[in-house]
Amino acid sequence: MTNILLLLLGLAIILASAELFTNGVEWLGKKLQLNEGSVGSILAAVGTALPESIIPVIAVLTGTGQNAIDIGTGAILGAPFVLSTLALAIAGVAGLLCKRNGCRRQIMHCNRVVMTRDLQFFLGAFGLVILTSFLPPSVKLFIPAVLLILYVTYVIKTLKCSSDSEDDGEINPLFFSRNNSAPSLFMVLLQVAVGLAGIVYGAHLFVDVIEELAGLLGISAFILAFVISPIATELPEKVNSLIWIRQGKDTLALGNITGAMVFQSTVIPAIGIALTPWKLTSLALSSALVSVAAAGFVLYCLKTTGQIKPSTLAYNGVLYGIFLAALAFNF
Repeated sequence: MTNILLLLLGLAIILASAELFTNGVEWLGKKLQLNEGSVGSILAAVGTALPESIIPVIAVLTGTGQNAIDIGTGAILGAPFVLSTLALAIAGVAGLLCKRNGCRRQIMHCNRVVMTRDLQFFLGAFGLVILTSFLPPSVKLFIPAVLLILYVTYVIKTLKCSSDSEDDGEINPLFFSRNNSAPSLFMVLLQVAVGLAGIVYGAHLFVDVIEELAGLLGISAFILAFVISPIATELPEKVNSLIWIRQGKDTLALGNITGAMVFQSTVIPAIGIALTPWKLTSLALSSALVSVAAAGFVLYCLKTTGQIKPSTLAYNGVLYGIFLAALAFNF
């Protein structure tokens, strides 16, 4: 019973902190004169990606032996898998259920340029991450630098594309300064910091309880690293995206997810490749290929029709369910 209460407490902290964070990030983007795509794909995506990024980094840097490598690799591959399947699917379901300007969505009202750029960078970078498993050690040495260069290039391109973004629309008052129509940068940064700290704390509390429950249930370390931890720590991104979809800000919502996919396919794998042998097992390779298939499906629909339907994103949840069922069957 105590574990269940702590689990609910962690979830409540994440939900409240996500509200603070999303509101603060929107104001920070306005203060920095960033377009909506930049806010979603860089600030929100990287900020909310920090909780789940901590797990593989700590596992690789502080752990020893094959178990630490397995946990680190599982967490690194689990984040893009959950983002490209479950997170996009939840965004699609939210798009189907939440009205925009009083009308039900026939399509997601997102910036096509932002989505295309994010998905192309993800597929290119994650494809390289997969390929690296088959490269000789002498060549692997250069891959982390290549991945970091790819992410820097992505950030520069995103920041330059201000003309490609739609109008941000009206922003709700800053929670920490509700009576001020032009809050100071200090108050904005303070709210973002408090919101992010709450997300990190809530996510860690959530994961700690999940770990204890998993131990009691006898769940393997690989499943914990690949499935349970990413789901728990990806929750902030899904909450942020749901908030923005409810507010009709689809570019922010989807950019938050796809931008995190780029981050999780470049910066975090760069650490794993640099500090581990990076030899993917058949199960790990299969999960990575499912991530590529899910993202590729959305990009294909976007390229061929010029738009994304909520149902298109929702279909990715089927891939998540099939793979999870196969994983449960094998273990």
